[in-house]
Amino acid sequence: MIQRFEVGPRMSELAVHNGVAYLAGQVPEDASQDITGQTRQVLEAIDALLAQAGTDKTRILRAQIFLADVADFAGMNQAWDAWVVAGNTPPRATVQAALAKPEWKVEIVVTAAV
Repeated sequence: MIQRFEVGPRMSELAVHNGVAYLAGQVPEDASQDITGQTRQVLEAIDALLAQAGTDKTRILRAQIFLADVADFAGMNQAWDAWVVAGNTPPRATVQAALAKPEWKVEIVVTAAV
C-alpha cells in the first residue's frame, strides 16, 4: 500500500511505502530571506511532513540539498547544523543547481524510515 499526503494535481508532498517516507523537494515559503532563513523554513517544512508520516528527523535515511549558489554553503550549513540531532546526522549530498524559481536559494529532499 502507498499512502500519499498533500496530493496536488502535479505531485504529492509525501509518499509512504513499506516503512519509508519519501518527501518531495521542499522550498522556502518566504524567498525574501537569506540562505539561513530559507533553509530554516525548509527544515521546518520537512519536520511537519515527517510528523504526518509518523516519523522525525532522527530517522532520515538520506538528504539531498540543492543550492542555487554554492557560495551559500556556509549559510545553509549554519541552519542545518542547528537542526540535525547529534549522533543522528544522515548521509547527505549538496550540489549547486538551477532551481525552479530564481528567488529560491535552497531545496531539500529527504527519505526517512517510518
